Amino acid sequence: MKQQHLPFFQSPTGDRPFLAMGLLLVGVFTLALQDATVKLIAPETSFWQFQTIRATGNASFIVMLAMISGGYHLLVSQNWRPVYFRAVMLSICMFCFFSGAPYLTVAQMAAGLYTYPLFVSLLAGPILGEKVGPWRIAALMIGAVGALFILDPFDARFSPIQLLPVAAGFFYACNILTLRHSCRHENPLSLTIAVAVLFFLTGLAGIVVLTLFPVPADISAAMPFVAIGWPELTWLIFGVAIACSVLNLSGNICLARAYQTADSSWLAPIDFTYLLFAAFWGRVIFDAWPPQQALLGMSLIAFAGILTAWREQKRQAN
Repeated sequence: MKQQHLPFFQSPTGDRPFLAMGLLLVGVFTLALQDATVKLIAPETSFWQFQTIRATGNASFIVMLAMISGGYHLLVSQNWRPVYFRAVMLSICMFCFFSGAPYLTVAQMAAGLYTYPLFVSLLAGPILGEKVGPWRIAALMIGAVGALFILDPFDARFSPIQLLPVAAGFFYACNILTLRHSCRHENPLSLTIAVAVLFFLTGLAGIVVLTLFPVPADISAAMPFVAIGWPELTWLIFGVAIACSVLNLSGNICLARAYQTADSSWLAPIDFTYLLFAAFWGRVIFDAWPPQQALLGMSLIAFAGILTAWREQKRQAN
């Protein structure tokens, strides 16, 4: 009997901006929960240990999804070079983003990472040939100002560690541009299995290097999350890592599909809502609510997303 593909894992057939917006919102809400959870368990594990376990879980779930949705051929990319280049960009992005997790608030991590739509919108024209009109530019700038309110780089408490999520934002933008330019017709399973493979290899490499060549004790004490290869593994850490694997896989499949079915410059301002979700999970998990200045920044970000959606709806109506 011939197997039928689940529609979600078939190649996209055209632009559907409002479906893409819904998928993006689900994706960033889920990933915000994952990121807050990683910060919660960071003192009990290491980046390399967590990355390896989560990637193993991701790969296992992806293989199972392929089995029930059409076959293992869904894991094979049509053009492996850009697919795995994107996976490398995401691997670097994850290291930069999570390495500061023990020292930054969830809102600070999120604000640094979400400088990436600036890179996307600035480069979408020359690299992708997309038209970025004045409304999108205005919405993007409003969102960027909101992010600056949250980062507050002129505050006396500002630390260079806050630049690590900004670096993550650059590499995440490289991922988005690669996805739009060269991976649009890849199915989400082939994209996510590539990321799982690279996450596993980088996690394993970190464990091996730090085990064979341990860093000085003062450095490992100051930065245990990235300077220790394999701390003692508990069932709690293992279970949380697998749970994060489910969240990571679900969120990234939604994001991959979203950016395959709409212009990246249209989605970029809406993507800023991740900051709102990060603040929500920061409140729920850490009982920490952003100060008034950060709340103002988040309001600007929400306004930028609403403005973009309204303008797109009006354009389609005409």
